[in-house]
Amino acid sequence: MTNLKNTPHVQALFLLLIAMISMQSSGSLAKILFNQFPIMTVSSLRLLLGSIILALIFKIWQVNFKQVRWKAIVSYGMALAGMNALFYLSIDRLPLGIAVSFEFIGPLSVALFYARQKFDFVWVGLAVLGLALLFPFDQASQSLDPLGIAFALGAGACWALYIVAGQKPSGISGNHTVCLGMFVGMLCLLPIALLTGMPAAVFEPSNFIFFIALAILASALPFSLEMMALRNLSALSFGTLMSVEPAIAALSGFVFLGEQLLWTQWLALTVIIAASIGCTVTTQKAKK
Repeated sequence: MTNLKNTPHVQALFLLLIAMISMQSSGSLAKILFNQFPIMTVSSLRLLLGSIILALIFKIWQVNFKQVRWKAIVSYGMALAGMNALFYLSIDRLPLGIAVSFEFIGPLSVALFYARQKFDFVWVGLAVLGLALLFPFDQASQSLDPLGIAFALGAGACWALYIVAGQKPSGISGNHTVCLGMFVGMLCLLPIALLTGMPAAVFEPSNFIFFIALAILASALPFSLEMMALRNLSALSFGTLMSVEPAIAALSGFVFLGEQLLWTQWLALTVIIAASIGCTVTTQKAKK
């Protein structure tokens, strides 16, 4: 018989899985858009359209803005802006799965910080092993761009801040927090996009529809689901379970961009998933 007390936790895991699939699929779409449009244009429009979509869905005008804790919203929005822009800059120079692997150092650091039980370190260690296997060490002919690695590491640092900031009370619902946070993030990026040049072709219907799709897949959907998942997952569980992100990114790059996987990277998928399952099982037992 199903234990009803575990239902919120299971739902949170399901929401997080959908968020990761949506986010990493959007990475392939963004990389395709880079062939026509500047990276900062893609990044800022992603947040702008995402915030507008959420504002309409969750009726942002009903928020009591006197209750909003703007310090939490601004820190969350700035982390979002940095994570989005730096990640896009990194995947322009690195394969999608490799960029996410470097980026994952951020949330993995959060998981290590909150680790308490001995098994927690085992699962985090497995996640680290999986990330190492995901890196194409034997592809010497395909050297990795150092600047791309730096961008990915910077995105990881912002990702860690995003996890911490997302757990701080904002005075409003999680959905409204995401909406306002994305709007703040857009305000950080849009001036840069305008200064570096935003092509008018962006607003042509045939192109604009792709930016709307990107906003839904990369911002509106995953950030909302992650915010809901954070309510019923510990920081350790969230950080370690996000280890599935590089695996999903590698698969997305393979399916949509033709980025080939090595046998060691397929092994990495198994190791990372094992770490995620192990973390889930031990966390559930600890609650009983």
